[in-house]
Amino acid sequence: MLDAGGYYITRLVLLKTIAFVYLIGFLVVVHQFIPLLGEKGLLPVPQFIKQVPLDSSPSLFYFIPKDWAFKLFGVLGVVLSLSAIFGFSEKFGLFVHILVWFLLWVLYLSFVNVGQTFYAFGWESLLLETGFLAIFLGDASSKVPIVIIWLIRLVLFKVMFGAGLIKLRGDQCWKDLTCLIYHYETQPIPNPLSWFFHHSPVWFHKAEVLFNHFVELVVPFGYFLFQPIAGVAGALTLLFHLILALSGNFAFLSFLTAVLAIATLPDSLLLRIFPVVIPATLTSTSIQSVSVILITILVGILNIKPLLNLISPYQIMNTSFDPLHLVNTYGAFGTITKVRNEIIIEGTDDTLISESTKWKEYEFIGKPGKLDRIPAQIAPYHLRLDWLMWFAAFSPTAQDPWFVHLMQKILEGDKKILSLLSTNPFPDIPPKYVRALLYTYNFTSVKEWRKTGNWWKREFVGEYFPVVSLDTPQLKSVIRQFGW
Repeated sequence: MLDAGGYYITRLVLLKTIAFVYLIGFLVVVHQFIPLLGEKGLLPVPQFIKQVPLDSSPSLFYFIPKDWAFKLFGVLGVVLSLSAIFGFSEKFGLFVHILVWFLLWVLYLSFVNVGQTFYAFGWESLLLETGFLAIFLGDASSKVPIVIIWLIRLVLFKVMFGAGLIKLRGDQCWKDLTCLIYHYETQPIPNPLSWFFHHSPVWFHKAEVLFNHFVELVVPFGYFLFQPIAGVAGALTLLFHLILALSGNFAFLSFLTAVLAIATLPDSLLLRIFPVVIPATLTSTSIQSVSVILITILVGILNIKPLLNLISPYQIMNTSFDPLHLVNTYGAFGTITKVRNEIIIEGTDDTLISESTKWKEYEFIGKPGKLDRIPAQIAPYHLRLDWLMWFAAFSPTAQDPWFVHLMQKILEGDKKILSLLSTNPFPDIPPKYVRALLYTYNFTSVKEWRKTGNWWKREFVGEYFPVVSLDTPQLKSVIRQFGW
């Protein structure tokens, strides 16, 4: 199980890139966790832990649900991630190295398990499952546990093959090859190239879907074959996720999946890119060997349910099979949204509401708003509020408690929440009233873009959230109900 040969550089690159994903995750924590989930956040952690028992959602924050703890552990996560990226953790021996990776996993697990809907994304579990296996990869002086490399390939298989199967069982457009005609326009957060991808010819979109099916349904079986087939399968997966990253913002999903594909690449290939000197001798301990064997048995047994889920006609996606997120099931875009609705939040400082009231829009960092603003490049960073706004727009009116709380925070001029937005049209005094409207957004045509310079056009759908002030009885009632 140790030192099968040919994967020393593979392990090195895996560890550094996984640590980089952790770094992104903890930077998001430092900037966004307190406004979204802090003591006075949109979905406060202290209220969550009163309703959900510790054993069903283990987290250090059951013991210290305080903003200072969220900030401290977020910063600690950043420091530990950097130490793993630059190899500082390996300078003090295998035990310290393992401790650093264990702490990274425990800290991120603690944030995810109290993160509620703001952390209910498949890539959170994917990072935790991958991060747990990384604990046992060993440091630069130890033999490579090849079985852990293979378990990482298994995670990659679940991600890719699960995504392929959910598409075949999902939207009809995956079968008639038309899904990508809509996808680039309606995806959660388009990026600067999404407009151009959207305007590709229909034949190109259909060819893309065929390539998608090939990479997700056929290529994954190559991960477990001999070289160079496994490496070719991994390279195709890397190419696929490079294209995906170029076409839209998917937080760190594409980057992390590409990281997993590194496990299929042998040293003979990576040595051409990373001229690393491989030590003549590598060490191993009986504790390391026994740990790898026990973890392999544990993870192997736990993976029975996720693998059975893949072949089930009732396949579920993005679900964890244990509270520690050790094994999970994945899948994405089984259904493609055909219409893009956007929620536009507006405020006014008028004291009386009339037809002549002047409303000013709040602009978000990533999600579409202004028609002439080119879509932003955000990924692999994750804008959690922007993503939830995309999901919220699936309903014709506000249904989520966090959205009501968001409107309250804007009325109060809450600086922490406003730091998550791109613009604040009321920098000095908060608005007296706010409202939210629903629009259908479409990319402009090439002709429209040349004429107006706009990337988007929109049509009014209706009122999403009524006009309210801090004195509105209905808003006061909801605030009391949730204890805000």
